Amino acid sequence: MSATITPTTDPAQDILRDDHQPLNAIFAPRSVAVIGASEKPHSVGRTLLWNLISSPFGGTVFPVNPKRSSILGIKAYPSLADVPEPVDLALIATPAATVPGVVQDCVKAGVKGAIILSAGFKEIGANGIALEQQILDIARRGNLRIIGPNCLGVMNPLTGLNATFAHAMARPGNVGFISQSGALCTSILDWSFQENVGFSAFISIGSMLDVGWGDLIYYLGDDPCTQSIVIYMESIGDARSFLSAAREVALTKPIIVIKAGRTAQAAQAAASHTGALTGSDEVLDAAFRRCGVLRVYNLTHLFSMAEVLAKQPRPKGSRLTILTNAGGPGVLTTDTLILEGGTLAHLSGETVENLNQILPPQWSHSNPIDILGDANPDRYAKALEIAAEDPNSDGLLVILTPQAMTDPTQTAEKLKAFVSQHRPKKPILASWMGGAEVKAGAEILNQAGIATFPYPDIAVRMFNYMWQSSYNLRGLYETPSLPATVVTDETLVCDRAQHIIQSVRQQGRTLLTEFESKQLLATYQIPIVETHIAKTVEAAIQAAEMIGYPVVLKLHSQTITHKTDVGGVQLNLLDSDAVTHAYSTIKNNICQTLGAEHFQGVTVQPMVKLDGYELILGSSLDPQFGPVLLFGTGGQLVEVFKDRTLALPPLNTTLARRMMEQTKIYKALLGVRGRAPVDLDALEQLLVQFSHLVVEHPAIKEIDINPLLASEDRLVALDARVVLHDSETPESQLPKPAIRPYPHQYITHWTSKKGVDLVIRPIRPEDEPMAVKFHESLSEESVYLRYAHLLKLSRRIAHDRLSRLCFIDYNCEMALVAIYTDPQTKEEQIVGVGRLSRVHGVNEAEFSLLIRDRFQHQGLGSELLRQLLSIGRQENINRITAEILADNFAMQKVCEHLGFSLKRVLGEPMFRAEIEL
Repeated sequence: MSATITPTTDPAQDILRDDHQPLNAIFAPRSVAVIGASEKPHSVGRTLLWNLISSPFGGTVFPVNPKRSSILGIKAYPSLADVPEPVDLALIATPAATVPGVVQDCVKAGVKGAIILSAGFKEIGANGIALEQQILDIARRGNLRIIGPNCLGVMNPLTGLNATFAHAMARPGNVGFISQSGALCTSILDWSFQENVGFSAFISIGSMLDVGWGDLIYYLGDDPCTQSIVIYMESIGDARSFLSAAREVALTKPIIVIKAGRTAQAAQAAASHTGALTGSDEVLDAAFRRCGVLRVYNLTHLFSMAEVLAKQPRPKGSRLTILTNAGGPGVLTTDTLILEGGTLAHLSGETVENLNQILPPQWSHSNPIDILGDANPDRYAKALEIAAEDPNSDGLLVILTPQAMTDPTQTAEKLKAFVSQHRPKKPILASWMGGAEVKAGAEILNQAGIATFPYPDIAVRMFNYMWQSSYNLRGLYETPSLPATVVTDETLVCDRAQHIIQSVRQQGRTLLTEFESKQLLATYQIPIVETHIAKTVEAAIQAAEMIGYPVVLKLHSQTITHKTDVGGVQLNLLDSDAVTHAYSTIKNNICQTLGAEHFQGVTVQPMVKLDGYELILGSSLDPQFGPVLLFGTGGQLVEVFKDRTLALPPLNTTLARRMMEQTKIYKALLGVRGRAPVDLDALEQLLVQFSHLVVEHPAIKEIDINPLLASEDRLVALDARVVLHDSETPESQLPKPAIRPYPHQYITHWTSKKGVDLVIRPIRPEDEPMAVKFHESLSEESVYLRYAHLLKLSRRIAHDRLSRLCFIDYNCEMALVAIYTDPQTKEEQIVGVGRLSRVHGVNEAEFSLLIRDRFQHQGLGSELLRQLLSIGRQENINRITAEILADNFAMQKVCEHLGFSLKRVLGEPMFRAEIEL
């Protein structure tokens, strides 16, 4: 049993559909009303109208002004209601106080898009915020989408639409540009004319009252004329929306961001180690890595990277080969490459031997490949062809300096011919150094799609950006490994942890004791050191003798968190006398300095030999992104070394490994100076489990494991600290993770008509190997009914496709897999998949079903679709649709049984199934 869906949400097909996209009313309007149109010189209303009529976009313009019968020779109308034709887009340039009434008029007139250029909203404080909320409430009642307020407007250079008050129209091109700063837009516009940069869209987004980053990234992602997306960002806004859209679009179109305010710190740092070490800019970097967005720090780099990533293949790694006719630039370029994180490629023996055959004996015999100052175009071409074949290289940089024997133009022609003939799978960048003498050659290279830079250090920075972008994208869709130890009942684990948290909150506390913190970790299978509570010295001695000497005594307190700072830790206690003395010392330290109410006894733990590495693993809250994970070098000097990296939860094993790789301690964990490596697979799993603990319990405000001892044969949390939100904070107001965690609530058990027990659950990235076997089991008929053509098995099981189908964003898509466990082998198999995919721009979703042949006609398709409908209701989706082949009678029957209406698609051999939720 199968159901097809439209190509919009099927990664197997590349055709994009833009019908019913609400933002088309803004970017491709048939008619525009200028509300506040004026003839007053230099006014926004006059400039808007003039720009619209002086750059024809193929539509009609209606000035609206109650005091004028015509403006700039065009008939004007006293109100929007008086406009004789339907209006797609309203440009609003009236005082802020009047805007709510104007928006109300737009809703009454059925306008679907508006751009509010007026200022005087949230940037002026509370009154402006209230005004924005009033406007938004009105707009949502009428399904009106709004860009702004306080923005420059929108240009669509490809159609000629200039709905801005800028002084000129942008050149057409393939870069989609979005900016929060209207002033920067005008500066970029001037710069683009000088540098001959063209745009597919030029958008000033303003204060993002309604349309935000996510909406525009999806829109430009679906736009076939946009090859890359460039963003100037001042604030993230809806973090979850941005991350969802960016992660999906960045796989097919590069997204490059420059973010203002790098030095701005987050709110007052929390008391925990993690909170003190995190800052908003570092968190933003982590967020960009997680969704495949490339961050740059220079406006020139912003557009250079848009061009490079759109035209050049992405490098698979950081290894660069440098080909030059001058030693000095090669050495300086190597410095920049290494210092900024790149790697100088090591030439293979075959490459060196081949270069020996065509180069003078004096060549460098290493990378950089110095082909000497007398290199002619043929020598360049032959050396390039050899270097490009080296398997040790991920990219090439060709440097040319004008010397006596140099021919910049002909060398450029040779390089152009090589690229067009061989179409190398690694990027080739060029630096034609010099002025007028090399200008013609540089232009040839640029026209051939070879990014060319005046200085090689700039080219190296571009290469480093490129491989960093590739590294981040690969991390998103590498198939993670299966857990070494599978949690048999994830719901039970979550419930046990929740019981500990609720017990503390019910006591009116926000701080867990060390003992409670470790018990919380243990519920998620994070190894902890054996710990006993002793409220008397006798109990402490008894616990010590049960554990075995030497032991450690630590303060047990419901109010004090950093025990070492207050004399609350006694180490290496060898006998009962030492325990007695240590107990008294801790009690006296606390009672005399802080008060007896802070002393509730001690904990007794074995004295653990620090024969490994002390790590820190923690989480604290970011005001924009919610929980943020921290991993790095731990111990008492954690703030001194500051060797840490941040990531957004939840993690899988691939993302956990990526997180570890970004720290300096990672090289030591691999094994150094004869020391055996740490069990990195186990450490990955620990990070994954910790991330699940964080996202599944939003009542956790801060959590630290410091130190987490990692050695050759064990991982153990020696100390832990957990801070909760107070019990008065309602569940609905607890911070949510920016990336939606695994939806455990949709796991169910179901029995087929033949009595076969199945587990139906949301798909996981780790399911990719099972998905391959699932597709291998399908008949040609099932494949045809699902995809409306016989999609080859090799394409269906390709990693780039299956990884996207398995590693989904649960905020945008929900895929349920039916899992059958073979009673003999205990092997799990996917026997059915049901998918619900949101449609960009509207609150609708499309479903698809695919059932393994031998499990068809057992009610599984009906059950999966029934559960998808239930999920749709819980996710507040308004409508669910699918397109079903006319000869797929079984799927049509299932849909009708569950309340879908079926309508024949004109001119196509299929039905459209639709249901309102």
